[in-house]
Amino acid sequence: MLPKLQKQNTLTELVQEKKAVSQSIDFYKIFRVFLSRWYWVAATVTISLCGAWLYLWYTPPIYQTGASLKLEESNPTIGTGGGQMAMQNYNYTDKIQAESFTIRSNEVIANAVKTLDYKISYYLKGRVRTTELYPNVPFVIEITKQDSVNFSRSLYSATGKDDKHFELAPADNEDQKVTYQYGQLINTGNMSFRIKDRIPVNSTYQFKFNSQDDFIGRAMGGLNIGEAARFTNVMGLSQTDGNAVFAADILNAIMKEYVKYDVIQRRRSANQTVDFINNQLGFINTEAGKSGNTLANYKTRNNMVDMSSSTSMTVGKLADFEKQKTELNLKQLGIKQLQEQVNSNKAKVEIGLDLEGDINSGMGTLVTKLNSLLANREAKLSQFNSDSQPIKQIEQQISNIKTSIRNAVAGMLRQNEQTIRYIDSQISGVTQRMSSIPQKEQNFVKLQTNFEVNNKVRSYLSEKKLEAEMNAAAIVPGASIVNPAYPSYYAISPNGNKAYSTALMLGLASGFGLILLVRFLNPYIYDKETVEGLTHTPIIGVIRKFSDYIDQDSRQALSLSKPKSVFAESVRSVRTNLSFLASHKESKVICITSEVSGEGKSFVTINLASTLALIEKKIILIAADLRKSKLHRAFGSDNKKGLSSLLSGQSTLEQVMIHDEVHHIDFIPAGPVPPNPSELLHNEAMKDLLSKLQQQYDYVLIDTAPVGLVSDAIPLIRSADINLFVIRSGVSQQRAANIPERLSREYGLSNLAIILNAFGDDALHSNYYTTDYSRGGGNSTYYYSDYSGYSGSGYYDDENRKWWMFWKKK
Repeated sequence: MLPKLQKQNTLTELVQEKKAVSQSIDFYKIFRVFLSRWYWVAATVTISLCGAWLYLWYTPPIYQTGASLKLEESNPTIGTGGGQMAMQNYNYTDKIQAESFTIRSNEVIANAVKTLDYKISYYLKGRVRTTELYPNVPFVIEITKQDSVNFSRSLYSATGKDDKHFELAPADNEDQKVTYQYGQLINTGNMSFRIKDRIPVNSTYQFKFNSQDDFIGRAMGGLNIGEAARFTNVMGLSQTDGNAVFAADILNAIMKEYVKYDVIQRRRSANQTVDFINNQLGFINTEAGKSGNTLANYKTRNNMVDMSSSTSMTVGKLADFEKQKTELNLKQLGIKQLQEQVNSNKAKVEIGLDLEGDINSGMGTLVTKLNSLLANREAKLSQFNSDSQPIKQIEQQISNIKTSIRNAVAGMLRQNEQTIRYIDSQISGVTQRMSSIPQKEQNFVKLQTNFEVNNKVRSYLSEKKLEAEMNAAAIVPGASIVNPAYPSYYAISPNGNKAYSTALMLGLASGFGLILLVRFLNPYIYDKETVEGLTHTPIIGVIRKFSDYIDQDSRQALSLSKPKSVFAESVRSVRTNLSFLASHKESKVICITSEVSGEGKSFVTINLASTLALIEKKIILIAADLRKSKLHRAFGSDNKKGLSSLLSGQSTLEQVMIHDEVHHIDFIPAGPVPPNPSELLHNEAMKDLLSKLQQQYDYVLIDTAPVGLVSDAIPLIRSADINLFVIRSGVSQQRAANIPERLSREYGLSNLAIILNAFGDDALHSNYYTTDYSRGGGNSTYYYSDYSGYSGSGYYDDENRKWWMFWKKK
């Protein structure tokens, strides 16, 4: 007898031992998580692909064309070797950036738009979208009167009615249709027009009137400029637009107008010099004519034929000095113009033609650097604020170079003024020497000198004018068109392959993300691995979810009505493991509870009682939930008398006892709801009742109230031999797994075990860890199974057979 008792105690200790969980990642379970909701992924992918299809269907295509301009190498370089190459590349980049601002200027774009037929735009209205017909003109519209600024820019719809009439209406309100004859004058929106050509019958076109400014914004919005390649002076231009032909036409027009504009700007200095010389020549010609007439009259009145040789030499010297003084005055004007350009903060500084031949290389280098820095500042201003550090650094460099240029210009002015003073002193010396000759000859010399000076100045100015005109004629554009633009009918946007691939990736990411989100937000318990990861309390078994309909009263003992089902076998597994708990006792009191109602403790109680009765055990089932018991409905009895009546002394045991002959189970219902259910369960009458029943029955099953809501079940739990805590898959939250361990700790219990109820093997919420029983992890004291993965084995009536298994069976 003693060895048997020791063996039973040892087994009980093993059962009650709480072992740490040893779990490892199961990659197959992770795969099953996503595979279980493949239709979610398929749905999100389908929705994304449909969205991409709608996007491609309704989005107008965008076309792009390209061209290239070559900038002439006009900037001087400094130094040799690597420094020269670096400076040259630097000038290329800066020059392209500077010229890009010129190309984008309103003047260039406006002149380019003028070359196009921009006044009327025609559209073909489709079922999905409206297409611009440029450059095609389906019918001619003659504008007879139009305000230059204020005119109607509304979109009109024109529909051919017959050979003589058409209907016209605003595109946004086609109910306001008005019938006109072809050629009839139409007055609307500060303008008058007529449609001359016939519109095909029942065909609808749309049109609108444009201003030049409308196309300036359209052209500038799609224009992109950059370097065609590094370290080259080739500029790459591209134009994007919804019309491929318009993109090519406007880009070619912009390049042509830029080349014209560049030539005009380059010739401006020469033209200014020519204008100045023309003004001076007009004055000199007048003065030369007057001086010639005065000299001729003087010679006639005084019978003077010619001067002496000495006098002629004096006249020649005086004329030469006067010519030199005139040249110095012109040079002084050019220096002051350069000084004004530097002081006026112009975007670009140019050296006049009067200085290009005399200016030193140092000044030319400084001007080139200044222009490069000015262009670089304009480029930086499109990226940074005017108060940012990069802009301030460039402005400091510009200020330093301008200071150097101002100093050099001041030196040039001083030198030129000194030369002028020297010439003036020479002229004064010649004039004094002339005082020694007779008065008549002095007057003759003055007239002759004035005549000679005017002739020489006129000759000098004529030479300068011819030189300026030749220079202006010799100026070539600073850029040349290398590759013109051609229409490209391959749409760059929307890109079908990119749209579908993006939609596919987005759909997959959304599907997988939805699965992860649902798992992340899930607060419920679904499988035994989750329970084992949350608590040390052992799991005594997993009861499968019953696949058929269950009535609300659970009148059918399902384990009996479906004896060969997976569900029934899972209940038998729990029955088997019950024999290991309190095995030294002949009669066992089993208390069954849960955290909240709705977790299936009454259902589990009924099925456990049924399976125990099958092995010819004497079973009594007590409905101890005195507040909200439904257990009596399963036996088809009323609840007028029951445990509450017995404990309060109103009824005897025989009066409240119900004998179920079908299932061979005795049953005590809960009875009417008492005012003090907790106190009734705490009194001695309940203990006496359990002691009495233990003597008559093998198993006393007690269905208690939920411990998470009320404390009624605590005295029953403390006096029971076995306590079973029911956790329902998909209903019980994760906090429920901690309750058995807390009860064991607070009340010193060692007989608590967990039953996972209604397990449906939902892979979506399954834990991706697997308990490692081979290392003693988990609750390996019990043998139980969740009966997953055995579908098609042929042992169960309700197993889910695959289609190939039915085919194989046939």
